[in-house]
Amino acid sequence: MLYLNGCSELKELPSSIGQLNPLKQLYLCGCYELKELLPSIGQLNAFQVLHLSFCFKLKELPSSISQLNTLHMLRLSYYFKLKELPSLIGQLNALQKLYLNGCSELKELPSSIGQLNALQKFDFNGCCKLKELPLFIGQLNALQELYLYGCYELKELPSSIGQLNAL
Repeated sequence: MLYLNGCSELKELPSSIGQLNPLKQLYLCGCYELKELLPSIGQLNAFQVLHLSFCFKLKELPSSISQLNTLHMLRLSYYFKLKELPSLIGQLNALQKLYLNGCSELKELPSSIGQLNALQKFDFNGCCKLKELPLFIGQLNALQELYLYGCYELKELPSSIGQLNAL
């Protein structure tokens, strides 16, 4: 585990971080100055937890994040500049928990999210610009918890929500 929470002046991670093959967890909560997550992060074969809350200057996630086949939890809470998720996020086959709470600029979700078959918890609390949940939300058969508090622009729930038997 690499725990860098509160390293508020940290601007970047070395590209060699992708060589830490046994690394299972990376905590970067409160790294306010972090501007970029390097593509080499996709090389981490045993990686299970990525926590990026309160990384105010981080603009986007690298597409290589979709290569993290063993990732169980992705926490992007209060990632204010996040406008969209990588379209390949649906390739995270082991992902069980996805936290997007407080991502106030997030407006829509890629359709590939419907491929997250292991997803059990999905937190959208405070995604105040999210206008709709896509129809594919009903494909998340393992989903047990769905949080939508503070989604002020959400006008309706898709009918496919009735297919979520584990909710």
